[in-house]
Amino acid sequence: MLDQNKIKTFNKEQLPSHKINFDHLEERLTQKGLDLEAVVDQIGALQIAVPSWALGTGGTRFGRFSLGGEPSTLEEKIKDVGILHALNQSSGAISLHIPWDIPKDYNAIKDLANGLDIVFDAVNSNTFQDQAESLHSYKFGSLSHIDKAVRKEAILHNKEVINHGIELGSKALTVWLADGTSFSGQHDFRGAFQRTLESLEEIYDHLPSDWKLLIEYKPYEPNFYSMVIPDWGTSHLLASKLGDQASTLVDLGHHLPNTNIEQIVALLMHLNKLGGFHFNDSKYGDDDLTVGSIKPYQLFLIFCELVKGMRETANPELSWMIDASHNLKDPMEDLLQSVESIKIAFAKALLVDYDRLKVAQSKNDVAGGQSILQEAFRTDVRPLVKESIYRKGGALDALEAYRYFDIRNKLISERGRDSKSTGL
Repeated sequence: MLDQNKIKTFNKEQLPSHKINFDHLEERLTQKGLDLEAVVDQIGALQIAVPSWALGTGGTRFGRFSLGGEPSTLEEKIKDVGILHALNQSSGAISLHIPWDIPKDYNAIKDLANGLDIVFDAVNSNTFQDQAESLHSYKFGSLSHIDKAVRKEAILHNKEVINHGIELGSKALTVWLADGTSFSGQHDFRGAFQRTLESLEEIYDHLPSDWKLLIEYKPYEPNFYSMVIPDWGTSHLLASKLGDQASTLVDLGHHLPNTNIEQIVALLMHLNKLGGFHFNDSKYGDDDLTVGSIKPYQLFLIFCELVKGMRETANPELSWMIDASHNLKDPMEDLLQSVESIKIAFAKALLVDYDRLKVAQSKNDVAGGQSILQEAFRTDVRPLVKESIYRKGGALDALEAYRYFDIRNKLISERGRDSKSTGL
């Protein structure tokens, strides 16, 4: 559907105005003593995985409004990520959710992905939906369940997910538990924690030596009195007890309103226990909105801590992924916007003068420190992001190119207007 010649033709119309903006920004950064080429290379190297479930229209319990042309097979999902990656050269990985995305032929799936320059990011287990062989078994929990037989089923599922990931070349398992309670007295907090730890220990023992176990947390939903892993501290405690291959995964939507996520990031990196991110945005809770659409300054501050942490700590390499599902937008357009927002926040964080910031902090210069951060945040770095993508063969304006090539209507023509994505 897309090839480099089409994108080059599209870029010719965009290039003159882009060069003006880029040259102007280059002059400003050179005056500040920043290595422009190094910054562009760092931006270009950042790859953000696309989750298979985000390629179709999401919904709420009230309804779902499909656009049509959505991917209904794993092969189609990989092809859609290939389209995104061709446009932005920044979406070179897909994250699969089992059992929604079990490959029928590993070699054929790997060949398809390799042909599109796509690799397989973390695989995700699912112990929050009923499965045919044991209806309602996870109603009262999975890894924390009081019934050993249910825990065993959930453990075996996670081991199977690891096995699928090994075949595809993935290097990480993400565990998110819906386990919790909606009523006081429903279960024993200490007992649920201990059962979860023991279950995770069995899963951890099944990990290959070069894999990571990413433990996600969430303060509420689907349970509203308690969640077994409600916060980063509980996740970190579990990861610490498991071993060096386990770490905490931060989902930006999985926090109570006004939580200082950048502080959480800083502390986890200080402990070398930050495993990765699920990027989205929210106003009230786990809204799964477009990254940076509500709180762009918070996203920037998070990336400031990430940039500092990558320079100053021994924290392992991070996993980067979007986790979103929308009811209103074309999901492909939303993913393009989200990736761009992530790269913009990263680029701004790279421009911060951290040496000056440390001096201001050492003097308790509150206004000075704020000014240093906001100077970088207020810089229009879009020309840097566009240049990094352009140099790798992507479109200077990925969203505009997506519309220019009329991709959604072409997908509808190929797959049908009633085609809906699986696993949502």
